[in-house]
Amino acid sequence: MKSLDPLDGIAAFLTVSTHLSFTKAADELGMSRATVGAQVRQLEDRLGIRLFQRSTRKVVLTEAGAAYREALSGILPQIREAERTATSFQKEAVGRLRVSAPPDLGHLVIVPAVSEFLKLNPAVSIELDLSHRAVNLVEDGFDLAIRGRLEVDINLITRQLATSSLVISASPAYLAEHGAPKTPHDLANHFCLHFAELRWGRIWPFRRNDEEFRIPIVPRLELNHSLGLRDAALLGVGIVLLPDFIVGEDLRQGRLVQLLPDWHISTLQLQAVYPANRHIAVKVRRFVSFLAGKLRT
Repeated sequence: MKSLDPLDGIAAFLTVSTHLSFTKAADELGMSRATVGAQVRQLEDRLGIRLFQRSTRKVVLTEAGAAYREALSGILPQIREAERTATSFQKEAVGRLRVSAPPDLGHLVIVPAVSEFLKLNPAVSIELDLSHRAVNLVEDGFDLAIRGRLEVDINLITRQLATSSLVISASPAYLAEHGAPKTPHDLANHFCLHFAELRWGRIWPFRRNDEEFRIPIVPRLELNHSLGLRDAALLGVGIVLLPDFIVGEDLRQGRLVQLLPDWHISTLQLQAVYPANRHIAVKVRRFVSFLAGKLRT
């Protein structure tokens, strides 16, 4: 069968023409002498011309072979340089990294982490897409996505970066005017601020020991942006359910007050997801490890 690869056999030909020896060429290329000879013969068949005159003692370039070698001068160094360029992506953090992440986590955690990562890795550039849309990593050309718990395709690798508890809270001003709920059922008498992207819909799930309740919510305000909901809660609009990485500092500073602390709501699993491949680029591995360290702190 005729080869469709224009470079097929070229390395063998050039190495033989340098040493004028199939044995020395085989040693340099790490092949058997028979393999080198077969590659050169296939190249000659493809070109339809003899490149070497062979005898039991000597190998000599034909006139066509000499002209062919001259025309190919410089091609092997170019090929080797191209190979070095490609393999450098497996040896050091280089190149463009495309990352998808949710806006809230992006603004609070990932953008600061990216800024620090870029200072530490000057050969890397990053394109960061902040949205809730479900990207197809392969078709959309992303190296990885950072998300909450996902139904992950079998062709993707998932690495857990951190966990974040969901917390129900309200501002002191709201509580002074409306009081605090004593049980999950009391939420029916309160204004609730709801994150539209919750996978279980307009339900707030509560669990304590053997008790479990799924409380339907009629939101006074519904947004697909956690930071916007946090701002509304700080302004006293209502009670909000958000991850502690969003409201943690507000709780510590007393700007928000945690409600129903005896009840567990849910835990958000923050994950890095990237295509399954034996040859994961160094830039991806290094960024995921760096981000995991930042999220743990």
